[in-house]
Amino acid sequence: MDVAEFQEALLQQMERKTHWAWPAFTAGLVPKDKLHIHLEHEWAVYVRDFPVMVGRAYVQCPIPEVRRELAENLYEEETGGLAAGKPHPELFMMYPRGLGMDVERFANVQLLPAARAYRGFLDDVTTNRGWAIAAAVATLFIEGTAYERHELDSSASPRPQAALEDHPLAKHYGLPVECLALTKAHRSVEGEHRKAAWRVMLNHLPASDRVGVVRAMRQAVDAWRAYRDDVAEACGVSRDALPLTA
Repeated sequence: MDVAEFQEALLQQMERKTHWAWPAFTAGLVPKDKLHIHLEHEWAVYVRDFPVMVGRAYVQCPIPEVRRELAENLYEEETGGLAAGKPHPELFMMYPRGLGMDVERFANVQLLPAARAYRGFLDDVTTNRGWAIAAAVATLFIEGTAYERHELDSSASPRPQAALEDHPLAKHYGLPVECLALTKAHRSVEGEHRKAAWRVMLNHLPASDRVGVVRAMRQAVDAWRAYRDDVAEACGVSRDALPLTA
């Protein structure tokens, strides 16, 4: 697998990172008294410990250039020192607080079965399968979207980005715009994070690791989709009730 084939294989996996239930969340169709299920799971599955996952890739990596890319990402996620001003997990918690949720629930989230499996997968791939897979899943898959092709080709469709006032949590659930600090921070730094993730994958990854990375990315999409299936069901979202797909 040469670099061009590797890039295309990764893009095809990222373009699978869509879920049928997401229109229900973006259109405000999830009952507000169940929205906490989604936020609690995002928190416990990856948001709370995302800096740790990036750190696992960092400590395993023997390549100084890659470590520097990972260190910058880790520093921003853990401290907010480059853009956000606060650690990104702390900024995430402004969502449930701004929505008036009981934040004590976030201290002991009981994961749904597929969510537990997905979290176990993330811990495994960032701990036990080498730095290349750890970096791919943490910085390319978790942080990335189905619009990654635009990061490499400006003529490809970019990720839709509404004004903060039109963010689904603000528009449909009354979240104050000032509580969208994490969204604002992501918009400030994610462009460089996307470029860094692709630089690592395309410029520094040993050719011998490419097949294993693509396989892990495919597994990541499958596990993520199953996780989102469980959350959608728990939030009362039915596939049959949705006229749209995503």
